[in-house]
Amino acid sequence: EGMALPQRILFPPEKICMDWQQRQRPGAGLCNLGSTCYINVILQCLTYTPPLANYLLSRDHSQLCHQQGFCMMCIMEAHVRKVLRSSANVIWPRAVVKDLKFIGEEFEPDMAGDAYEFLRCALEAMQIACLSGSSNVDISSQTTTIIHQIFGGFLKSRVTCLRCQAVSDSYKSFLHVLLDIKVPSSLTTALENFVAPKKLDGKCCLKCSKCEKKVISSKRITVHRVPKVFTVCLERAADHTGKKISKIVEYPEYLNLRPYMSDTAGEPLLYSLYALVVHSGDTCLDGHFFCYTKASNGLWYKMDDESVDSCGIHAVLRQQAYLLFYAR
Repeated sequence: EGMALPQRILFPPEKICMDWQQRQRPGAGLCNLGSTCYINVILQCLTYTPPLANYLLSRDHSQLCHQQGFCMMCIMEAHVRKVLRSSANVIWPRAVVKDLKFIGEEFEPDMAGDAYEFLRCALEAMQIACLSGSSNVDISSQTTTIIHQIFGGFLKSRVTCLRCQAVSDSYKSFLHVLLDIKVPSSLTTALENFVAPKKLDGKCCLKCSKCEKKVISSKRITVHRVPKVFTVCLERAADHTGKKISKIVEYPEYLNLRPYMSDTAGEPLLYSLYALVVHSGDTCLDGHFFCYTKASNGLWYKMDDESVDSCGIHAVLRQQAYLLFYAR
């Protein structure tokens, strides 16, 4: 509906398995190699993303990969195997830190970084790795890689002219959603604000194709197609100075995305929380990252660099969350 169909399917969606194919105790903790806690939390959250871990453990990527030099999928495959399959209690994520510059130019091994930025760059690097060897892939087909089939959805942007009521729709793929939490006190309120219509006037006026001039209009963004894994960043940076919004924003263990869809009628779209990242510190420019993940045995663990400690869901739901990972 209004979206171009992909010419090729790069990864068949029916091959994605949302449930763990093997159940076991949690894997190893990760050594902090200086200021790498922001990397460790993302590596752990990705390791405990069941459809991604199932695929990486199958070694399907590396068996067919012809990439010379850096390949983020091969690095992640080796990392996840090491964490979940070796008997070690602590793993050194040296391969990731060694190739940090290829993941994102802004990252330095001995400098603190932001977990959301690292997640963004890691997913992008995995997406590029999935496209290597596929030349001339149209934009729609690029959203059919294993990475987009797991983390990717589509947003619909509808602009309505408030003078003649003409409607214009556009679509954009996403791998994660950034939510404003300056006012909202819960994830659901933040999502309601995200999909609420915004008035475009003054400098923001857009040209209406029917009126043929700039007019006051209304813009509404909705989730048009849901991802299998819904990844949310609660934007804690108050402004560019690094000032932090430290309030608790409530988030549920189970989330229904149906109210935030373009089509709100129909079955509930239920998601279950399986990982979250917490930032502790007074400003966004310093402090420490740790995370909570649900292992394949169905139990929750607090993962703080080298340490992996079991915990209950009540502790998980009481955190000052920064990133939230929900699986369909």
